[in-house]
Amino acid sequence: MKIGTRSSALALAQAQTVAATLGGAEVVAVKTSDGDVGDKERFVRGVETALLDGEVDVGVHSAKDMPGELPDGLALVGVPGREDPSDVFVGAASSLSELGDGARIGTSSLRRRSQLLALRPGLEIAELRGNVDTRLGKLAVGEYDGIVLAGAGLARLGREAEIRFRFPLDELTPAPGQGSLALEARRDDAETTAAAGRVTDRAALTELTAERAATRSLGASCDTPVGVCARVEGSELSVRGYAGLAGGEEWVRDRIAGDPEQPAALGQALAERMLAAGAREILDRAGASRKT
Repeated sequence: MKIGTRSSALALAQAQTVAATLGGAEVVAVKTSDGDVGDKERFVRGVETALLDGEVDVGVHSAKDMPGELPDGLALVGVPGREDPSDVFVGAASSLSELGDGARIGTSSLRRRSQLLALRPGLEIAELRGNVDTRLGKLAVGEYDGIVLAGAGLARLGREAEIRFRFPLDELTPAPGQGSLALEARRDDAETTAAAGRVTDRAALTELTAERAATRSLGASCDTPVGVCARVEGSELSVRGYAGLAGGEEWVRDRIAGDPEQPAALGQALAERMLAAGAREILDRAGASRKT
């Protein structure tokens, strides 16, 4: 079995983990499709092309990069165990309150920018791009007072020691799918689908299903200031959501809990409540401001 993935250190580490779980599949690095710098879906397109062309049997993606709708002929066939989905702070401060007004915080995410400014309007949120090593290097040479990353990426690279503190899910609601891996295959490939099913974690699949349902209902994309995070907590599935303007001056936040056997319905119910509270208008304005 051949596993297709991006060529970054994090993507390769994720794919190697899946390969080991599947019993030693071959990892194939696939060229990323061209696209806008901020368009995370381009991370997925090259692997999907390789799948459709028969060059690889299964694609391994960071679930938060996957668009809501998949190409004809492909399906999401597996979700391995999930890492902690929370965002983390890397820097000298041990809490957000320790940062003074004007502290320069690096992130490339509109979602993180919006929530950080909603919590602390006096922060300076500065653009930060590149792979994990590049971002940590920019922090090390003093370009920022701190940076915000997905804790899952640091964990998969063996760099959890870099984490200073984790943000509570109700303060910085993660991106849909953050911490999860998604396995994609051709719909007619029964053998690969069965193999992916054997390595799927039920709780991780339940959480991702709820998050993707909420995202679709909100009409959000990878580059929208929206956070959705579902967690199986005992006998309940809790789903948190956030939608706001990039400047953090207006936002809607909500949480719903219910039957973990109905994850898609719960995700959709959360989205409907947020839309009723004004999330659609906020996201329309957020989208319009990006185009100007």
